Amino acid sequence: MIDRAISQIAAQLNEYLRGLLGTSEDVVVVSNLLGPDGSPAPNVNNRVILFLTSIEKDTVSQRLPEVRSTAFSASQPLFLNIYLMVAANFTGANYPESLKFLSLVIGFFHRQPVIDHANSPDLDQRISKLVLDIENTSPQAMSNIWGVLGGRYLPSVLYRVRMVAVGGNDVQGRISPVTAPDAAASYRPESAA
Repeated sequence: MIDRAISQIAAQLNEYLRGLLGTSEDVVVVSNLLGPDGSPAPNVNNRVILFLTSIEKDTVSQRLPEVRSTAFSASQPLFLNIYLMVAANFTGANYPESLKFLSLVIGFFHRQPVIDHANSPDLDQRISKLVLDIENTSPQAMSNIWGVLGGRYLPSVLYRVRMVAVGGNDVQGRISPVTAPDAAASYRPESAA
């Protein structure tokens, strides 16, 4: 589900940027920054890169009642917040493009912070909506994140994506329905003498 959520966000951004810039080329990619050997990942130069930095359980979403039917009980979905880094990887003389694309991405999500089935009909049916909020990250925290990622800072913004549901509606077991006798069916008034 996490992959579908991030892919949908990338697709929305690519559609917006292609329309705005009048190009047919995708600028946004979902990728690691570095390969396993520490070298730059392929196809990330002159691109806006989306990548996962962290996952947490969304405890606010635990307000939904357990799904039950007369025959089966189902588990509740696990709601997650994912932290998504949006980094603009344009270097050298193209560095101003990093700032331009980062500004365009921030503007897009400011105008459309919710991705749902109304504005994205191709959104996976298991995802009801995705809500994107900029995460206010201190310079120290951002430095720590980039240190873990390999140390080379790129112009970037961190988003918290809320309401990514994983699982749920998985059948846990069969429930035997409990029925009570129908009192009205067995009621017989005594006749008057």
